[in-house]
Amino acid sequence: MSRGPLSLPSPLVDLIDQHALRLMQPPDGPPVDFANPAGEAALLAADSVSWRTFKNPVTVFIGGVAAVILELAEPAVRAGVWTHSSFKTDPLRRMQRTGLAAMSTVYGPASRTKAMIARVVRMHGRVTGTTEHGRPYEANDVDLLTWVHATATWGFAAAYSRYVQPLDDEALQRLYTEARPAAQLYGAAHPPTDPAQMRALFARMAPRLEASPVILEFLSIMRTAPILPVPVRRAQGLLVGAAVELLDADLRARLALDAGHGLSRWQRMLVDRIAGIAERTLLPTSPAVQSCLRLGLPPDYLYGRS
Repeated sequence: MSRGPLSLPSPLVDLIDQHALRLMQPPDGPPVDFANPAGEAALLAADSVSWRTFKNPVTVFIGGVAAVILELAEPAVRAGVWTHSSFKTDPLRRMQRTGLAAMSTVYGPASRTKAMIARVVRMHGRVTGTTEHGRPYEANDVDLLTWVHATATWGFAAAYSRYVQPLDDEALQRLYTEARPAAQLYGAAHPPTDPAQMRALFARMAPRLEASPVILEFLSIMRTAPILPVPVRRAQGLLVGAAVELLDADLRARLALDAGHGLSRWQRMLVDRIAGIAERTLLPTSPAVQSCLRLGLPPDYLYGRS
């Protein structure tokens, strides 16, 4: 059972909160207000497993990096992401947009979330090309979309389960089932809805996954991009290593991710500690807290729950 939010000095909470808010809101767009419109439900209920797990920014970061590793390991997804996105030239802005989309999918008002997803689907309709192996691809391909959304769901769940609190098969099934409505709006027709289906998808996709210099470039960017403040930026390397650690040994070997890309024992313990602190740090402007207020729930509703 959670012990509730930590009692931290207000200036420290304000500092962390403002930095997190700057990371969440892309500078080239209007601020996204999760506190309004008052009373409008999200795609998912406030008592969902997703609302509980996505409130942790550390495991969301770790899980997101792990998901992108798996996406870049698939040649068609890799070509689409690396050719048609700003990861290489402006990784922070791309992270902001992707993170905001993830938070909106879980916490945002349903009408606004559906409109956002529709815009993304239209944008994806223009993303086509040919892989390095000569295979044509399009971003709205159902199989590719299923892989992208499955890896994202798996990554967030695996990171929370590894570094905060283990999720049993019942909790995982709930989380995977909760992800299905949004995945289908994006165009993923049959995303996995239980651990067995997720394992089966990974087994089917395994022969298509391959090592690539792009994966190593992505990991390097994520270690050095200006995401965290300079005094603690070295911690990004720990979180990136924590993402690699989520992949099983056979897959890491297939992707040429040797031990140097993972964590030592003491580093794993440090990540556990960081994720545990994040789990109990209530940030007033976070999408999770603001969305609770939108629904008339107390700001600490998601804290102090098992």
